Amino acid sequence: MGNDGGSIPKRRELVKEAARNPTTTQIKELISEKQAHHWSYDPLSSRPLARPIVSDSLGRLFNKDSIIEFLLPTDSGNEARRAEQEDFIAGTVKSLKDVVEVKFEVEADENGPRTGSGRTERWVCPITRQELGPGPKAVYLVPCGHAFAGAAVKEISGERCLACEESYASNDVIPILPTSETDVARLQMRMATLKEKGLAHTLKKVKGGKGKGDKKRKKAEVDERVVTNDVPEEARTDVEVKPPQDDAVFKARSEVSTPQPGSGASTPKPTNGIKNAATASLTARVLEEQEERNKRRKMESNKNINSLFTSSKNGAGGKKPRDIDFMNRGFDISSKR
Repeated sequence: MGNDGGSIPKRRELVKEAARNPTTTQIKELISEKQAHHWSYDPLSSRPLARPIVSDSLGRLFNKDSIIEFLLPTDSGNEARRAEQEDFIAGTVKSLKDVVEVKFEVEADENGPRTGSGRTERWVCPITRQELGPGPKAVYLVPCGHAFAGAAVKEISGERCLACEESYASNDVIPILPTSETDVARLQMRMATLKEKGLAHTLKKVKGGKGKGDKKRKKAEVDERVVTNDVPEEARTDVEVKPPQDDAVFKARSEVSTPQPGSGASTPKPTNGIKNAATASLTARVLEEQEERNKRRKMESNKNINSLFTSSKNGAGGKKPRDIDFMNRGFDISSKR
């Protein structure tokens, strides 16, 4: 039963201690270290933060040049790094409209420029002169981007920025690097609301989003369907069609279909459901021509029916009765004397 020269290990030497959940103090220390790192370094390039600095809808800080490099197409040689960046961004940044440039007020440090691997500037609140960093809560406003201490904005509640007097909504106060779950949930809810309105984080319209452009496109589609008679009769009464000004073919048809005053031509009645005079006139004229064609077709004698009746004495085509087909026999019409 020996082991390594006859030594017998005891149980306390073999059984390791069970993993313990971190205490509250340890959790706070980890969060503080993480916050200090994100307040000093860009998460995409791992370079120190330096102006111009931008922030996404979740309050994270980036160097602007790092965001531009992320949005530009990259070579396929660094796919692993690209995948890490996309996982961190998580779809929150798709263009420069999704980031706001944060305007920090820089104060000269009494001990001189900061030394070390992190950022070298000291950012302070322009109201309280309190340093902005991993300690107290800091916020910035959308769309101007000025950064303040969270307590200053909370105490001086208003609708205009304290630095530039630009108006903002209470929902556009963005916490920088939030740690509270309530703040994160509020930011996610804000972005969902802006997405429904077709707006980006900067409150600018997103290309292809919902807005007035969609309404114009829908109205143009309905107008086109009315011109091509694809809309039901009951739906046409609510749509007023305007002929396109640049369509020369449509103008020519309108001029032909609309009679000039004094010409003596009758004005066709507009069809039901089409309010535009040119379109209604063109439709009425086409219907009238089609009706005249049908009448003319009915009035013309059919050759197949005429072959059954003959007006000559000898029969159809001058033939004798015995030479006439049995279908024509007995149906000769004697000529008038």
